[in-house]
Amino acid sequence: MKTNPVPSLCLGGLLLATAIVRGAEAPPTLDVWPGAAPAPIAAVGPEKSIPGTPANFFPKQISNVSHPTLTVFRPAGKDTGVAVIVCPGGGFKDLEMVKEGEDAIHWLNGIGITGILLKYRVSTPAPEPEYAEGLQDAQRALSLVRSKAAELGFKPDRIGIMGFSAGAQLSIRAGIQFAVRTYPAVDAVDAVSCRPDFAIVVYPGGLVTKDGTNMLLPDVHVPKDACQMFFAQAETDRVNSENSILTFLALKRAGVPAEMHIYAAGVHGFGLKPTTNPHGTWPKRCEEWLSGQGFWKQPD
Repeated sequence: MKTNPVPSLCLGGLLLATAIVRGAEAPPTLDVWPGAAPAPIAAVGPEKSIPGTPANFFPKQISNVSHPTLTVFRPAGKDTGVAVIVCPGGGFKDLEMVKEGEDAIHWLNGIGITGILLKYRVSTPAPEPEYAEGLQDAQRALSLVRSKAAELGFKPDRIGIMGFSAGAQLSIRAGIQFAVRTYPAVDAVDAVSCRPDFAIVVYPGGLVTKDGTNMLLPDVHVPKDACQMFFAQAETDRVNSENSILTFLALKRAGVPAEMHIYAAGVHGFGLKPTTNPHGTWPKRCEEWLSGQGFWKQPD
């Protein structure tokens, strides 16, 4: 496969002077829920953050999230009418808001796509699965964004979800678990479909058994109407690359289009940082996939 040493779109996006700069006009932020979120929230205390550099709109990391929000970043130039909800990683303990949030927004804006950063709840109380509250937030976010597509300036049938690590698990689950919501309907927004039109999945975890059998967990069911997916992960990732491989295989067996790139070397959490390593080309490969599937076209 032909590759470029450095992903030009990633570089271009990261160098854009967009609203993700302190002092610039603040982008619109939406509450995911009209009131309190539906699931019980653990007593995690006040939200905490690790400050980033002055150029970042968000703190580097956020933990103890109990008030989920969506922040909408429109592209400064040509707009393709596509929107992507971005789910940062952080092991469901915190959220990597810069390297797996803002960096992704810059890249998306650089190719004419609206990026919508989801600050989802973490630290779901036992005995619920660790992803439970985050998945509720992702499902609700997809319905909310689709219900406001005209108002926010994109097409309701061109809404994707993108995630890294734990956020990638949420993206997969949102792409396969949409027929039945994981929470009781709250208002009319929940009558709007929460199925993403596509998912961009970067080094996911938490989908494969850890007992040595290396099988998808019993609750990971891929229906025939699951959304199309793009996968990127390194074979040497400390998080088993079979999280991507087995999910891809399940999609293939269900007849759902998908594309997977497993790179020979790379660590967990490589994000979108420019690099000469082959995994640094994944944004370009993703652009080609989006174009090939008819979701995206290079702006004039």
